[in-house]
Amino acid sequence: MAHATIEEIQERCVLVSVIHGNMNEHVVQEYLGELAFLAETAGALAVKSFTQKLPYPNPRTYVGEGKLQEIKAYAALHEIDAIIFDDELSPSQLRNIERELNLKIIDRSILILDIFAKRARTFHAKTQVELAQLQYMLPRLTRLWTHLERQKGGIGMRGPGESQIETDRRIIQQRIALMKERLQEIDKQMTVQRSNRGQLVRVALVGYTNVGKSTLMNLLSKSEVFAENKLFATLDTTVRKVVIENLPFLLTDTVGFIRKLPQQLLESFKSTLDEVREADLLVHVLDLSHPNFEEHYTTVNTTLQEIDTTEKPTIIVFNKIDALLEGTSLEELERTWMARLGGRPCVFISAVHKNNLETLKNNLYKEVKDIFKVRYPYNDFLF
Repeated sequence: MAHATIEEIQERCVLVSVIHGNMNEHVVQEYLGELAFLAETAGALAVKSFTQKLPYPNPRTYVGEGKLQEIKAYAALHEIDAIIFDDELSPSQLRNIERELNLKIIDRSILILDIFAKRARTFHAKTQVELAQLQYMLPRLTRLWTHLERQKGGIGMRGPGESQIETDRRIIQQRIALMKERLQEIDKQMTVQRSNRGQLVRVALVGYTNVGKSTLMNLLSKSEVFAENKLFATLDTTVRKVVIENLPFLLTDTVGFIRKLPQQLLESFKSTLDEVREADLLVHVLDLSHPNFEEHYTTVNTTLQEIDTTEKPTIIVFNKIDALLEGTSLEELERTWMARLGGRPCVFISAVHKNNLETLKNNLYKEVKDIFKVRYPYNDFLF
């Protein structure tokens, strides 16, 4: 009898979120849908969602005591392996919830970090992810040693929990320092690589995760960048030379952004995000088929501000027009967004079916040519 592989075994999980602030039930259900997709990408099956309306998440257990008992009863009855929370939990919240439920507790940050670890292929990506995981783990070490609490003060057991925690903390701090040193070396190498690319105009694809950036990269550069209908299919930055008509430029595919992206990832993926900082032109890709694409637009713009990206020329690309939600008018969307963007270049395409791809190429050609003319005012032989 063949045994199932680890990849084939799906953990059964439930999702938990608190409705607070300006949130409403509809918005939270969309957030939980994204959390379920994250869980699926990580290899888990979300079987139920729990929500609770509170002024703010409970500082001790995230949800109220009654809701926690409801989750506990459901988990026991339905053989649940893990509980996933749609926020980053504090160390004390993790400890209290684990003690109460006696199950694996996963918050949004560690779920995303786990997916990044699963997706990392190169030494660079693996180093960045390990650094982010260690930075997340360091303040949460004490919960790993709660099983020793009952032994404190026993003969031959005075303080083992505390001394072990301190030992682990020192090991993790040393590992963090080593990862940072490695990333500094990689950053230097990548800076040299960027400087060796000459003075070609640089274009960076940015956008929410799973909007079709890699598919678009493959179309424009005629390359084979990995693309899949999963979150964070691409972690490593890919750079390709593209020529439209007679004009060459460099096109970069970057890691996708997401709501509540763990701060540890923003810090550790500095060199990857440098490709965005140093780009001359951004191509912001949106998934029109997603009901929450407008919030994705805001999330990406907010993240770009967080990584100190100054105002850059940007082409807004509305992808997946072939999969518009039922009842959605493409003409109305075009009118609304062209007015909202105030004349900034935008194009509506389907990367899969290659609809309006020539329009996008024409926009790219015009923007890159304008940048090239400013940079080399006397080299107009290309035009």
